[in-house]
Amino acid sequence: MPQTADLIVENASILTMDPDTPHAAAIAIKGGEIMAVGDRATVLERKGQGTRIIDAGGASVVPGFIEAHMHLFGGGAELDHLQLAGVHGFDALAKAVRDYAAGRPDKKILQAQGADYTILSDTERVTRHHLDRILPDRPFMMSAPDHHTVWANTRALELGGLLHGKQLGPGNEIVMDADGLAAGELREGEAFGPLIDLTGEGRVRLGLATGGEPDPKPTPEEQASDRAIMRRGLEWCARHGITSIQNMDGNLHQLELLSEIEAEGGLLCRVQIPFHYKNFMTPDALEKASLMAERYRSEWLSSGMVKVFMDGVLDSWTAVMVEPYADRPDWVGEPLFTQEQFNAAAIEADRRGLQIAVHAIGDGAVRSVLDGYEAAQKKNGRRDSRHRIEHIEVITEADIPRLAKLGVLASMQPPHPPGSMGLPLEPTVSRIGRKRWPLAYAWRTLKNAGARVVFASDWPVSPIDPIAGIQAAVTRKRWAETDPDQSFSLHEALAGYTVEGAYAEFREDRKGRLRPGYLADLLILSGDLEETDPEELHTVRPVTTICGGKVTYQA
Repeated sequence: MPQTADLIVENASILTMDPDTPHAAAIAIKGGEIMAVGDRATVLERKGQGTRIIDAGGASVVPGFIEAHMHLFGGGAELDHLQLAGVHGFDALAKAVRDYAAGRPDKKILQAQGADYTILSDTERVTRHHLDRILPDRPFMMSAPDHHTVWANTRALELGGLLHGKQLGPGNEIVMDADGLAAGELREGEAFGPLIDLTGEGRVRLGLATGGEPDPKPTPEEQASDRAIMRRGLEWCARHGITSIQNMDGNLHQLELLSEIEAEGGLLCRVQIPFHYKNFMTPDALEKASLMAERYRSEWLSSGMVKVFMDGVLDSWTAVMVEPYADRPDWVGEPLFTQEQFNAAAIEADRRGLQIAVHAIGDGAVRSVLDGYEAAQKKNGRRDSRHRIEHIEVITEADIPRLAKLGVLASMQPPHPPGSMGLPLEPTVSRIGRKRWPLAYAWRTLKNAGARVVFASDWPVSPIDPIAGIQAAVTRKRWAETDPDQSFSLHEALAGYTVEGAYAEFREDRKGRLRPGYLADLLILSGDLEETDPEELHTVRPVTTICGGKVTYQA
């Protein structure tokens, strides 16, 4: 007699993502793994006295979403900040900020997220004077959606010691006014880091800012507060059907927090945390990355990745381009690493068997990263390294075939192209310039050239919802008739959030598909994805998220 299941989901339209059995009607789970997938009668043979039965009501069941690029700790913290997505015009901004401030009379610095570069208008850039008119007496700062630019009022600039400017490293800038004082716009982390430290959320940002550890060591109260932030982030992920997270900033502190949560039985998602390598480090610092990889290597909590930033973003002219910006013809941006520096780090990380993931948005930065990966391959020999480039918002024609040739993964974000998910077209499309439009956010072009393309949100930079991301990939619009079609089919987009995410972390033999022997990570939806109009996909919502056989979210 066959073993009985702990849980059976029946009456479902199951998209298994398994080419051997693409569709099924029922799935049985035991001990955190899938024991059977198939027709209802066959799977129900696994029903026993204690088996829990869930009727999916004919809706889709899919593998749990694998979020291949996000910032869990920061995203969890920001759930409590003022959210400015969709706010436009000075009056609307003023009302939102004042209402938020009134509800938080004791907050030392008020923080807001999601302020479009065009939040005032298409032509007027935010200054401290605008923010002073809104909130003159309390320190206030607001971040662009990309998290690479912050605007601050005079009180905040004074508090952070930034009003009179400051010497910063490559690619970072405090924009100065004609009067010799800071204009209020702070570009990149070194410029606005002092303000975030003052908010009391400095530990949240350490894995991104320095790659280092909290010093002094957090008190028990601070550790508990940080765990609460992590839990909030994990709950938000589970609510959106996410069962695995590839975090893109990290340190030992984050791993220790998650390990404590796991010990308490509260880890709702599987999490990978990288070591963050900065431009002030030397390759011997990668010993810590090897230590993290050795210490954390379970199916719930792992490391083994090195994250690097090569450039900034297009909207603040901090992405690195091969040819000058279309709207700034004397400027190509400034890389955060010299080629020699990056090559040395890539060679050493690769030698240690670590995976590398590099933020590279401009085509100049993408080329530099590919050059570094090529240098590592020449020095160390070819292996199944699955090194990654994060974002690839612009690429040159010459560099397109190099990803497949070098075995480099294209980690891309369907919510990011201007015009997607409510994002304004300007100023980004004018920064890129019409000549480069065909090679911008070029998912289809890269896939057709043989590259593996993995999808993610980059939360909290973009909304976390993978279903909205799938819709953005399926309904991607061209900016000009002559641009190539970069859209994906429904199944290709779903694979980008499941199959490809599993491949990106060398776990394609354990997750990303629904088949016997794989981890029981799956999601029951409110409707049938295949029967839903592409423009309405966002209306299909997670009903039940299951990770490791346990229900981690129930609508």
